[in-house]
Parts: sequence; C-alpha cells; structure tokens
Amino acid sequence: MRKWVLSGILASEETYLSHLEALLLPMKPLKAAATTSQPVLTLQQIETIFFKVPELYEIHKEFYDGLLPRVQQWSHHQRVGDLFQKLASQLGLYRAFVDNYEVAVETAEKCCQANTQFAEISENLKVRSMKECKDQTAKNSLETLLYKPVDRVTRSTLVLHDLLKHTPSSHPDHPLLQDALRISQNFLSSINEEITPRRQSMTVKKGENRQLLKDRFMVELVEGARKLRHVFLFTDLLLCAKLKKQIGGKSQQYDCKWYIPLSDLTFQTIDESDSSPIPQVPDEEIDAMKIKISQIKNEIQREKRANKGSKVMERLRKKLCEQESLLLLMSPCMAFRVHNRNGKSYMFLISSDYERAEWREIIREQQKKCFKSFTLTSVELQMLTNSCVKLQTVHSIPLTINKEDDESPGLYGFLNVIVHSASGLKQSLNLYCTLEVDSFGYFVNKAKTRVYRDTTEPNWNEEFEIELEGSQTLRLLCYEKCYNKTRLKEEGENTDRIMAKGQIQLDPQTLQGKDWQRTVISMNGIEVKLSMKFTSREFSLKRMPSRKQTGVFGVKIGAVTKRERSKVPYIVRQCLEEVERRGMEEVGIYRVSGVATDIQALKAAFDANNKDVSVMMSEMDVNAIAGTLKLYFRELPEPLFTDELYPSFAGGIALSDSVAKESCMLNLLLSLPEPNLVTFLFLLDHLKRVAENESVNKMSLHNLATVFGPTLLRPSEKDSKIPANPTQPITMSDSWSLEVMSQVQVLLYFLQLETIPTPDSKRQSILFSTEV
Repeated sequence: MRKWVLSGILASEETYLSHLEALLLPMKPLKAAATTSQPVLTLQQIETIFFKVPELYEIHKEFYDGLLPRVQQWSHHQRVGDLFQKLASQLGLYRAFVDNYEVAVETAEKCCQANTQFAEISENLKVRSMKECKDQTAKNSLETLLYKPVDRVTRSTLVLHDLLKHTPSSHPDHPLLQDALRISQNFLSSINEEITPRRQSMTVKKGENRQLLKDRFMVELVEGARKLRHVFLFTDLLLCAKLKKQIGGKSQQYDCKWYIPLSDLTFQTIDESDSSPIPQVPDEEIDAMKIKISQIKNEIQREKRANKGSKVMERLRKKLCEQESLLLLMSPCMAFRVHNRNGKSYMFLISSDYERAEWREIIREQQKKCFKSFTLTSVELQMLTNSCVKLQTVHSIPLTINKEDDESPGLYGFLNVIVHSASGLKQSLNLYCTLEVDSFGYFVNKAKTRVYRDTTEPNWNEEFEIELEGSQTLRLLCYEKCYNKTRLKEEGENTDRIMAKGQIQLDPQTLQGKDWQRTVISMNGIEVKLSMKFTSREFSLKRMPSRKQTGVFGVKIGAVTKRERSKVPYIVRQCLEEVERRGMEEVGIYRVSGVATDIQALKAAFDANNKDVSVMMSEMDVNAIAGTLKLYFRELPEPLFTDELYPSFAGGIALSDSVAKESCMLNLLLSLPEPNLVTFLFLLDHLKRVAENESVNKMSLHNLATVFGPTLLRPSEKDSKIPANPTQPITMSDSWSLEVMSQVQVLLYFLQLETIPTPDSKRQSILFSTEV
C-alpha cells in the first residue's frame, strides 16, 4: 500500500511539474523581448505574473528527483520521510505565491486586453501529456495554470494522511511524516481560515388570535435554486418566511418572502409536458453529506464518553446542524406547487407523497372555513412575521440527529412486512399500497403491493423485506389505480389517487422478539392489517459458512461454476437476462422489494435445478427476479470481493490521491479469484445498462451502488461485528453506517470507471462472460 500511494504521488508530481514547465516556457522569450524596442510585457509585469513560479519548480523537481529512484528500488524498509519533511519546510514559498495570486491574475487579464500577442500566448500554453508519447501536448490557459499551485498546496495534507495511514508507527519514516503533516496543517490553517455560520436556538410560545396549525422547514425552488424556508400554515393563510441572520446579539427575526390567503390558494394542475425538470443533486454529494453526519455523530459519542467540556460538544453540535441543514436543502426532489389565484405560483421540494398529501389535506379542510379574500397591510404583515418567532413549534432541522440523547437512534437491519388486507371501503376500487421508511430524516418508497382489482375487501397477503437505515417510522399509503392516462397530472405526479395514509412508530422494544407482530393502521375509515418482524443488521447480514454441496444458495461461487462448467453462475445469468428483458424501465428496479414468497419459490427452484425455472420467472413480477439475485449474493458464504481483500478495498477507496487510488483499486480487483472477477464484471456491465435508463427507472449508478455495495462486499461471520449478547438493544452504531457507506463507495468507484483494463490472462474469461 505504501508503494501504491507513493507511485500515485510520483505520477501526480510529474503532472504538476509539467504544468509549472508550461508556465516557465514563455518567461524567457518574454524577458528577452522586454529589453527590445517592441516589448510584449514590461519586466515588472513579467515578475508579477510569474512570481515565485521558478522557485516552486525547483523545489518540486528536487523532491521528484529524490523520490523516483527510492520508489524504483522499493523495499519495506525504504525511507522517504526526509524528502516530505524537507518539502514541507519549504511551503513558505507558497505563502508568497498565494499572497500575490490575485494580483498576478488581474495583471495577466489587463495585459491580455492591452496586447493581442500576449492574449494569444496566454490562451495556448502547451502542457506535456504524461500518459501517451512524450511529444503529445495539451493546451491550457495562463489563468488555469496559475491556479495549479493554489490547488496543489490546499491538497498537500491529503497525500501525507494517506502515506501515514499505511506507514507503521515503528517505521523510521513515521515521526518525519508526522512532522511534515504538522507543518502542512499549520501552514494551511494560516491561509485558509473558515468562518462557519451560526444558528441560534429558538423559544416556543403559543399565540392567541390567529391560530398556527402547522409549521415546518421546507425547501423552496426559486429560479432553479434551492432555498431553505420556514413555512407557517395559519387558520386563514399560508406564510413562507426566511430566518434572518442575527447580528451582534439582536433577537431572532423572520423575513416574509410571500403569503397566500387560503381562500385564494389552489394546488396547481399542469400537464406533464408543461412540467419543468427539477434540478437534481448528484447522489454522490448526498452520500458525502451522510458520511459527514455519521462522522460527527461518532465524534460526539467519543466526546461524551471522554466527558469533555461543553464547548467541544457545542462546536460539534453546530457542525452537525450545518450538515443537517445542507442535507435537508439538497435531498428532497418531489414537487409541491401552490398557486395564488391573484398572483404567481410557488414550488416546494419535499421528500415523499405522504408529506405532500398531509399538507393538501389540512389546507383543504381549513379552506372550507375561509370564504373571503383579504390583503394584509405592511404593518399587519410585519406584526404577523414577528409573531412567528414566538409561535413556531419546529425549532430544529427535522432529522433523526436532533432527537434527544436518550431517544432511539433508529433501527438498522431488515423489516419483514406482510400486508394482509384492507377493510372499510365504501365502494369497489382497484387498490394497491406502498410502504415508506425514513432514513437520515427523509422518507423513501421501499415496497409496493400488486393492484387488487374491483373489490371492497382486497386481500394482498404479500410479504416484503425492507432494509432499514436508522429508521424510526413506517408509513403506508393506499392508492386507487387510475387507468385513464389522459387525466391531467397534478404537479406532474402519479395520476393514482391517495385513498388513505397512516404511519406507525418502529419501537425497538416491541420488535425485539423473533415472533411476528400483528398491527392495524386505521386511516380515514379504512383499516389495513399488517404483520411485522425485525432482524437487526448484525444478524440479518451474517454470512453463514457453506454446509451443503448441492444447490446454489449458500454455496461458494467457485464450487458452483466448477459444477456447472461455466464462468458465471446460471442463476446470475438467468436473473440478469430476465431483468434486461422486461425490467430496465421498472421504476426502482433492485431498490423496490419483490414479494418474499415469490423470491423463496425461485430460490427453491434454482437450488433444485428445476428445469421450469425460466417459465416461473417469466410469470413473476420483475422485482421478485431482482430480489432473488440480491438474495443469492447476500447468502454467499464469502462475499464476492472476498474476506481476504475486503480490508484492502476499504483502504484503497479511502485514498485521497486519485492516481494512487486507481492503481490500488484496479490491482485489487484483478487479484480476485477468476469466478469472482468474471461474475462481478458481468454484473457490472448489466448495472451500467440499468443506469442508462435512469430517466425512466430512477436508478442512478449511486442508487445501484447503495443497493449492491454491502451485498457484494460485506465480510463473512468471522469478520463481522456480531454482538456477543443478542439481547442488547437492536440499534446500530454509526461506525457501522460508515462501513456500509465505504462499501457503497467501492462499488460506485468501479461503476463510474469507463473501462477496466485487464491483463491478458484475464481477458479471455471476460470476453467469454460478455458473450454469455
């Protein structure tokens, strides 16, 4: 690992030196021309624009020339710490460069405007390519190259962290690298002061006259930008406010952005063709926010155990609040539009159909009592806005993180839910149900029953396995299926009508036992009967050693491929073929649960080598096919990425230097046993094709990595964190959350690679798997 990291550093240094060389190339002719009768630039301008570049080139050339032979003559005892320590001690040059950077860029811009010859030179600086032949060059602008040292110095600590992580504390390099890291961190903190926004606590007090019915933090979409708002629903109007920044001890204040009298409020109905796309935040960014939240939670728990001072805890809680605010701002993507009959329309982004229906219901109910329109005077509006400080009932970003310390942090594992039947319907309907659970404070649709047609008493009796990630609430929505496709979509949403909705809290104590828990959700006169059983992640994801020789589930992949005389197990090929035949446009394919009884029937058929399995698959819902494939990989006695290489994959994905990471990850991948490698590449190609239909199936590369990452990488029993006492509370520490996120990142890394170069010894097998 040390050699891989250092090889990455060498490649990065070589690229950086080529950038500095490109900057230095025009300096000599420009200086020569400055002493003639037709100068392009003055000597002063040249000195300002290229300030300290020659010196930076010299120190990095010396570092590169010293490091290269040591890596080429590598051994475990090789020392490199002195080179990094010396380079760190010369960082003062960067202080001078950074202080001059803005002046250098401004001077270059002015010179470009004044001199067309220099403008031409500055837009066509040639940088040597390090990848192909040495004569190959790429063009870069002067401004782009001048930024390279700034970018370089801000990343100087990352490579040192990577190197220290893989340098034993007993190695002679360790203290030298620690010293280099300390110098680098001190230098960076002196040039990169961060000011974090502060968020003040609020007080609660109920109002007397106009009654507040509901308030909540929501995200408003304003000209394509997401804005965090506090929305207040009063008995006669909806008010959207922004919390003002507090200056110097002033009391908290709101700024009203707009309001709509309920008598003038409508829910905008639009044709699907008129609905503008909602800007999506990349899943990778959302995942990064979750990782930061989990890391801060870990820090808080450590500080609590160490009984550190309240100032440390306060600082961590502020960081937590900032990350929560960011996650709340970026995660919702379901439109909720409100329209003022006398004015404009406004769009909120929320996380689930349940929440949208909740707002609509309470507003429509209140509208029955509102008859007249009105307009508030500026004084009345100001008084109402000021009162919001006392009236508000929601005081913090509504994520699970803000629960009191003694409250449950949520459940991690698998919840088996059987949706039995519904009663109380007054007319025959085509009815189906969906199930949502919360994760990191917002809700995700996890399962959907089949449509039970033309009945007042639907009996689904369908079982689903739902993965929980810190979940505290299960929501159920009943829909009437609408087969009239010409009906206008309200807010560009599902045309099916919500008939009823309800929710239950997932109580760890109630779900502690192994038995099924029966419950009834009552909603709008309709009752839905459910059964639930919970298995914590520590037990549900426990891989069991292989004890059988026949069948395919729970049998080592090498044994299955050898018996079948194939490169990829038959079950994998069959499932992928069926999903590609009719599941590529299925919304939530691989994320939405299949019916558990169908999955178990397919499992038994594959284990018995039933010749009719392909016929069975063609008659089943495609989500059951997807679920069978996931179950196969989950029940492997050893993960596809193997127990032996798992720690190395986890270490490789954490590397900061991109070149070192690529070298490490590809070498590890090609170290997998042949059946594992070929099966993974076969699956990888399929998942990429699924993601190509993301606009229809809503499954991005990141969503697929989230589903398959833990399934393919999770270590077997001997490496799992199985609690010694099975009666302990069925919650899960955030360290496990971070481990799961790391597994997701590993798979996502390979999904995002355009091609995976393979040695000749592997090529024939991979070509065969593609043909299959």
